[in-house]
Amino acid sequence: MLDFFLKGGPIMWPLLLTSIVALAVVIERVIFILRELDSRNPSVVAQILSQTENADMVKAIETGKNSEDFVARTLVYGLQHRNKSFSSALLQAAERELQRFSRGLPILDTIITLAPLLGLLGTVSGLIRSFGLLGAQELDAPDAITGGIAEALIATAFGLTIAIIALIPFNYLNARVEEARREIEDASTHLELLLMEPARRE
Repeated sequence: MLDFFLKGGPIMWPLLLTSIVALAVVIERVIFILRELDSRNPSVVAQILSQTENADMVKAIETGKNSEDFVARTLVYGLQHRNKSFSSALLQAAERELQRFSRGLPILDTIITLAPLLGLLGTVSGLIRSFGLLGAQELDAPDAITGGIAEALIATAFGLTIAIIALIPFNYLNARVEEARREIEDASTHLELLLMEPARRE
């Protein structure tokens, strides 16, 4: 296996590094998502909305103050700053939470783009070496020529494999970010409507 890897040429080491970084990011993000799912508490969010509907803001803030639910944290932050700029406070809290969900995704995105390009670079360098040998008329060294072609093919295959494998968790994690965004937006809109209700009655 190591010999097969080494046949890919020097470009294989950067490719190996990108694969290790991608794996580390994926593992960290999956652990983060699992922790967030475990800390979700829709009943707390429902209580905050119910208490807000009853105009009991102090109790609503106390209910969600120590919650680990990211939606509850967003709503509490908005309620705490409702007298200054409620909408801006909600947006700020939502952005802070979504940044936590998006952390590491730019790295994965870069690796998905970079890995095939590194593989292509290995292809080019391998072919250059092969044609260089042919240009030097070293036809008595077929192993060197085919080795250059093998280097080109192995590097390309490795780079594409990294990109394809990294694309699956990248799309999954992006879907989780969008899901979190929808949940925050739904709860925030509901809360905002509840706060506007007394003004309508007046």
